[in-house]
Amino acid sequence: MARIFIPDQNRSIEDEKEIQKYLNPYGIFYEKWECSIVSSEENPTDAEILTAFASQIEELKRRGNYATADVINVSPATPGLDSMLAKFSKEHTHSEDEVRFVVKGRGIFHINPQTSSVFSVEMEEGDLINVPAGTRHWFNLCAERTICTIRLFEDTTGWTPHYIEDSVHENYSPLCFGDRHVAPNSSTVQSPVKP
Repeated sequence: MARIFIPDQNRSIEDEKEIQKYLNPYGIFYEKWECSIVSSEENPTDAEILTAFASQIEELKRRGNYATADVINVSPATPGLDSMLAKFSKEHTHSEDEVRFVVKGRGIFHINPQTSSVFSVEMEEGDLINVPAGTRHWFNLCAERTICTIRLFEDTTGWTPHYIEDSVHENYSPLCFGDRHVAPNSSTVQSPVKP
């Protein structure tokens, strides 16, 4: 299940309906899909993953005018992982929607809506969101540095990040919920805003 954290308010949201309600004004949709279709496979190929979710992908293509879908599957063993991640861990926008469905692993989108506080959306197996075109955001992997996602694109060549000059990403910790430290003798999660 996805989780939202709003650092400036030290507030988290973990209920599916509340997550949808919170994201909706920003044009972000959130859905939870069943993943047992591929979880029985130890290491499914990209083609097997796309085949397993073919009907859901086709429905998303119709809904969002997406032309193509692919699979990105990374782990600590992926060659060039750090340089790949560096492209997405800086605040940027895209000229089209960024749509991701997590098949396995975890990652975190940070959204900077500019009209309100920066918030993060941690995603795990079964979570689907879109980040609308033009939305300031950045992405990090969680501590395991492992994720397998289906991505959808309007343009078959994919999207290019447009980096923000007055970026705020360095002011926020890239930590996922399970990666954060809990203050001693407290059940409160420490704010991921960097001092």
